Amino acid sequence: MIYGGFSQTALNKARIEKDVEQSRVVHMALERMVRELTMAFVSTHVNPSPDLRVVETAFIGKDNGRDDRIDFTSFSHRRLYRDARESDQNEISYFVTEHPDDPDVQVLARREQNRIDDDPRRGGKSQILVENVEEFNLEYFDPLLSDWVQTWDTEDVLAQPNRLPTQVRIRLAITNPRRRGEALAFGTRVMIPLTYALNHASYNP
Repeated sequence: MIYGGFSQTALNKARIEKDVEQSRVVHMALERMVRELTMAFVSTHVNPSPDLRVVETAFIGKDNGRDDRIDFTSFSHRRLYRDARESDQNEISYFVTEHPDDPDVQVLARREQNRIDDDPRRGGKSQILVENVEEFNLEYFDPLLSDWVQTWDTEDVLAQPNRLPTQVRIRLAITNPRRRGEALAFGTRVMIPLTYALNHASYNP
């Protein structure tokens, strides 16, 4: 009886520690998204000739149902090596994809390229942030409409050219290991300070 009591206590302790670790991973991912989104920016300073354009800033949020994607340029890059030829500017993406070792598992991945090029949606390196993702949903607050919208595209002249949302609402849900068919939902909201494109020549939003 004593052994059975200790065994059950050990199992409960292991379950609680696993739940706490899973929650910690999700909160760390959300905190990272918040930090990088608060430093998002776009700029009007581009080469007028498309053939000579090597740098393109953007903020693009795509609505894919329960698996949204966001690609944006940011001032959030951190140099890890002294004298590295890098600035604080980078390209960031967050998206849902299959786990490389298990196609039945969906993961939230982060892509970063430490130099901005002519395509802010490709390049760089990707890493897994959260496993067993059930939903990744993003919404953007448009101050001109005074409402939340499901997509954002600074590259589309008919959408939101040269301006960013004032807020981004994030919802991330993961599989509940304790109850089959249920999910654990987490969420946060991000304020974006630089809501208009950088234009040092004549700033007129």
